[in-house]
Amino acid sequence: MTLHRLLPVLLPGWGEVSLLSGSNRRASQARRRAIPLSCLLLALSMGPSSPFRAQDASDPPPLSPSCRAPISDIAAPAPLPHLAAALNSQRTVRVMAIGSSSTVGVGASSPAKTYPAQLEAILERTFTNLDVVVTNRGVSGELAATTAERLKSVLLVDQPDVVLWQVGTNDALAKVPADEFKAMVQNTVRWLKEHRVDTVLVGLQYSPRVAQDAHHTAIRQALREIASAENVLLVRRFEAMQFVEKTKEGNLLSRDGLHQNDLGYRCMAEHIARAVVVSAFSFNRVSGTSP
Repeated sequence: MTLHRLLPVLLPGWGEVSLLSGSNRRASQARRRAIPLSCLLLALSMGPSSPFRAQDASDPPPLSPSCRAPISDIAAPAPLPHLAAALNSQRTVRVMAIGSSSTVGVGASSPAKTYPAQLEAILERTFTNLDVVVTNRGVSGELAATTAERLKSVLLVDQPDVVLWQVGTNDALAKVPADEFKAMVQNTVRWLKEHRVDTVLVGLQYSPRVAQDAHHTAIRQALREIASAENVLLVRRFEAMQFVEKTKEGNLLSRDGLHQNDLGYRCMAEHIARAVVVSAFSFNRVSGTSP
């Protein structure tokens, strides 16, 4: 599509000046000249088939009323260069969801209500011209060290662009030393970087049962330190769930008071989707380069 035809699509009102006359036309021309240069550069950089035309970083996937939480409680954007490259190439986007019972979907009423299944649907609605495949590699009760070893073998099978690693809850419950947990997770994140795969750490869930537990807090802090040191995306599941629970927007937990229910997994999927889309767009806009 030529710039002449593209501008009216991206900048509504651009082509309407010729229909005006006199002072109205001059005023409209002045407004047109005032359009920021950044908008024109964006128009030039976005081809007609780019998936980024369908979704803007300032307009990420919406949150359901029962899942609303401040973005600061959900995540802080971090680069996802390999996901951004996959989006730009318009090939199938492959996501591996790995972890324990929250990935399996313990407490969900059906496989369609698990967070990986709901996340796939959200991402396919977001990137309407692309195929998104989210593979569920969850194993209930697994500690992070076991997941890390399993991840290295299934990575060759799934060949993902990004790994969503739901991690920490079982280690907190099992009282795995925080320093040992941190070293193992950080080494695995570095291994994934070496294999050109993005990592999203999906943190511990909130539950009144563990909210005041010192070891639970230490494991959460270890994940924050890893994310900061390695510049990877951390989805702050504890903080987001706590916000939703405290604002009484919805009950996210199943009857056992620890695992999530259908609503909990829906919010989990929506929060991860928002964090991933914002981060992918932030990297794409800022760097404009391939990893």
